[in-house]
Amino acid sequence: MMSLKGRVCVTGAGGFLGSWIVNLLLSKDYVVHGTVRDPSDQKYAHLTKFEKASDNLKLFKADLLDFDSLCRAIQGCSGVFHVACPVPSTTVPNPDVEMLAPAVKGTMNVLKACEQAKVERLVFVSSAAAVCLNPSWPKGLIMDESCWSNKEYCRTTENWYCFAKTEAESEALEYGKKSGLHVASVCPTLILGPILQSTVNASTLVLLKLLKEGYETLENKLRLVVDVRHVADSLLLVYEKPEAEGRYICTSYAIRAQDLVEKLRKIYPNYNYPTNFIEVDETTMVSSERLQRLGWSYRPLEETLVDSVESYRKAGLL
Repeated sequence: MMSLKGRVCVTGAGGFLGSWIVNLLLSKDYVVHGTVRDPSDQKYAHLTKFEKASDNLKLFKADLLDFDSLCRAIQGCSGVFHVACPVPSTTVPNPDVEMLAPAVKGTMNVLKACEQAKVERLVFVSSAAAVCLNPSWPKGLIMDESCWSNKEYCRTTENWYCFAKTEAESEALEYGKKSGLHVASVCPTLILGPILQSTVNASTLVLLKLLKEGYETLENKLRLVVDVRHVADSLLLVYEKPEAEGRYICTSYAIRAQDLVEKLRKIYPNYNYPTNFIEVDETTMVSSERLQRLGWSYRPLEETLVDSVESYRKAGLL
């Protein structure tokens, strides 16, 4: 049965955020084409269990560097959510192959496939990493969508994820202006929340390590946190609102590591939390005011933390 909402493609459908956006789209009666590396792999089995998946979800074997595979997945879709991108949890030994090719060249392939398939709207998942890394930004001044990470600084500090996201997002927005494809981007901060997938992603590791790593000391960094379900909401909002254009920062809470640990300890007293915190002078602040004006809202941080921990328990990670 053809859905009333139309047909959209989600790249990186099996990942942390990808899974949630697929689930949300299915619940809103979209027909979804999801790209994964291998549809027969058991690690994507959770996608087929979503409500309405049996009728409205089709998984495609695709690789960001294989243009034809993207064309097959995007064909017939009126919208695309480009979520797929490697997010390293450790250092990147070979940035050109591991980070820059899939993030930058892969995004360009998605854009060209969209243009070829006459897609109307593309929502690109960028990152606050493409906004915040700028050493010359005045201290204490809140960053907004006009701010871009300094690519040269990202390169010299070997912050390849920031470099790749900055490059890919700027190219995507530029491509949209030239081609007539409507491109908008969402830049989330650290994404936490319950996991649907069976593998552990980089941002989930941040919280898992606080609970079980047994760090004696930890830098008291400011963490800018957003719930994965709210990021999915923001992507759909930006897709469905005709007036949405350009960039949107997506963040809910700014909290120091020590305060985050205290919140967790009150609810879950028995985990192996850090005991000492080293103060660091780091106060990058961003605002999601533009996204909120579009109609976006978010739930309490405690709810995100509880739902995260309960999902880790269920998955046998804790």
